[in-house]
Amino acid sequence: MPVPRARTLDALGDEVAGCRACPRLVSWREQVANEPRASFRGEHYWARPVPGFGDREARLVLVGLAPAAHGGNRTGRVFTGDRSGDFLFAALHRAGYANQPTSVARDDGLRLHDAYVTAAVRCAPPANRPTPAERDECRPYLVRELELLANVRVALVLGAFGYEALWAALREASVALPRKRPAFTHGLEVPFHRLTIVGSFHPSQQNTFTGKLTSAMLDAVLARCREISNAG
Repeated sequence: MPVPRARTLDALGDEVAGCRACPRLVSWREQVANEPRASFRGEHYWARPVPGFGDREARLVLVGLAPAAHGGNRTGRVFTGDRSGDFLFAALHRAGYANQPTSVARDDGLRLHDAYVTAAVRCAPPANRPTPAERDECRPYLVRELELLANVRVALVLGAFGYEALWAALREASVALPRKRPAFTHGLEVPFHRLTIVGSFHPSQQNTFTGKLTSAMLDAVLARCREISNAG
């Protein structure tokens, strides 16, 4: 398991990008880069672990699952260049957390204000399904990220996997948590002394195409995150 020693988020990003701790994930992320989709043929894939990004002074941190094989694994920025990111960043823009509604490349001019986006697992996993062991291997990066994001008041978890990863990271950081972890659901709120955990269904195509997660639902959750962080 990695032991991050970075003193800044930029230095932590460098540590993340150099990680090769999980052989299955290393093999998959590189295989995807060598066998790109036809629409991305000729592009240079990032094909490394993907660091978090956003406002260093953020009061809101969003925790997703993992980079998409042809999204963050290609672009080098989480939720960038895939349909989930299209849905998420449009909502962040409507909520005033992003300066533009799209995210297609690391150098596309996107800037986040008062928000920081990261993931439970930093490498693209086969079938978009990391194992619990891979999640746990990545946990120290999330722990250190939360330590460096000193102003965070709200953690928006995108899906149950991100919720479980965040809960374990906070416990490892010796945060006093409720004895029993509440079950994940959309609209979940778990307040405690340092921050409030808020839950949303993940903006995956499976959820957004079926209507399990709508734009209105995500807008309402982000509005609630703003309300909580303003009150903190």
